[in-house]
Amino acid sequence: MKEVYRKIEKEYEMTRDSERDALEERKAEIYEKIPQIKKIDELIVNLALSGSKEQIKAPSSESLLKINQDLYELREEKLKILQKYGYSKDYLDIRYKCLECRDTGYLENGQKCDCMKVKLSKELYEMSNISYILGKENFDTFDLGIFSREVKESEGISPRENMELILKAVRKFIYGFNEKNDMNLLFYGPTGQGKTFLLNCIAKELIDKNFGVIYQTAFNLLDVMEDRKFRRSEITQAKYDLLFSCDLLAIDDLGIELVNSFSASEIFNVVNTRILRGKKTLISTNLSPDELSRTYTNRVFSRVYQRFVPLKFFGDDLRLKIN
Repeated sequence: MKEVYRKIEKEYEMTRDSERDALEERKAEIYEKIPQIKKIDELIVNLALSGSKEQIKAPSSESLLKINQDLYELREEKLKILQKYGYSKDYLDIRYKCLECRDTGYLENGQKCDCMKVKLSKELYEMSNISYILGKENFDTFDLGIFSREVKESEGISPRENMELILKAVRKFIYGFNEKNDMNLLFYGPTGQGKTFLLNCIAKELIDKNFGVIYQTAFNLLDVMEDRKFRRSEITQAKYDLLFSCDLLAIDDLGIELVNSFSASEIFNVVNTRILRGKKTLISTNLSPDELSRTYTNRVFSRVYQRFVPLKFFGDDLRLKIN
């Protein structure tokens, strides 16, 4: 996250530099057209400096009051002259894009400004690899009607009833996302059951609430890990660090990657570290818990599994219904 913050803070710095340059250009224009304004600005600067020196040598509330009054009158005179020549009162003020934080990203109390939250959310949104799909796969387009009402004997309930239960758990996850409740979700079941769609719904909901969300398939996740290990660079390290620090890490299709000792230990390290830090994680997989246990070794899997709420998906292949 530090790298993302640095990037955004650099953008703020460039914005402030651009605003200062624009102000200097406006000043040069005014000073050329209205020399009287330049003289007033010089008087204001000199008066403020001399007043500061005077207060240091011999502090006096009466003297300070007189200086402030003189400064006020000079500024008022300056504004009247600007308006007389057809300029707005704020023509010689710096023009912040965000008045709340003055383009710093932070409020006076140290909290992030809303504009910073938007920038941060957008940055993570773009890095999440799902910005193109979330417009189509979200809770507004989620259709509970495509799930069968026919009871599946092996499960004792219908896919429709099962999805209603899953949605209750998902809503609980979203509403309590900012709480320290150690709630993580594991979606498992055959392909075409809506696991990825629901994963995207959750991601979209939390991104819209300005949480930092990173989405990766297990295959892409492994790519990030290998790049960091074998092709080290500032960018690859930044991507790797985000896996640990983002508010939500969504790992889709766990088990499709080439599983070996490196991938198993790396994925476990990311998930386990996030658990220890109280960071939320979503995982979807086509493998059953038993298959996951055999794939990633029981020691690794059991330590992770006990910190997730397992949600089983079953029913007909929804892709056939949609198509």
